[in-house]
Amino acid sequence: MTGAIVRTVLFAILFMGTVLVYVPYFLVAHLFVVLYEEPVLRRKFGESYDRYRATVPRWLARRPR
Repeated sequence: MTGAIVRTVLFAILFMGTVLVYVPYFLVAHLFVVLYEEPVLRRKFGESYDRYRATVPRWLARRPR
């Protein structure tokens, strides 16, 4: 019984450590794309990039129909 409790606590600590590392990374990556990369591409490609952005999702692919 004690082994199961210790194992559960260790998994919880591992999960929290993973969250604390990856969430800030993805937040910084998202902010970079939204605040820097997309405006640069919009200036470079203009209306063509706006049409592309309207049809292609930013992070996750859409489900095929």
